[in-house]
Amino acid sequence: MTQLLKKAFKEASKLPATEQNALAKWLLEELEAEKKWELMFAESEDILDKLADEALAEHKKGKTRPLDINHL
Repeated sequence: MTQLLKKAFKEASKLPATEQNALAKWLLEELEAEKKWELMFAESEDILDKLADEALAEHKKGKTRPLDINHL
């Protein structure tokens, strides 16, 4: 465990039990959400590679144009 995380837990331990539980619930939910995002990105890597290849091929064929923020 890092020193910063130890410090955060030490400070959190000073909170009332209800606030500690709320913080713990939030942290666990965030960690679970992060796992889900990592899994989703890992599963979509092939699709993203394919889309990137298609975009580069279209650009090389001259089928793209520079982004003009005045005409969005």
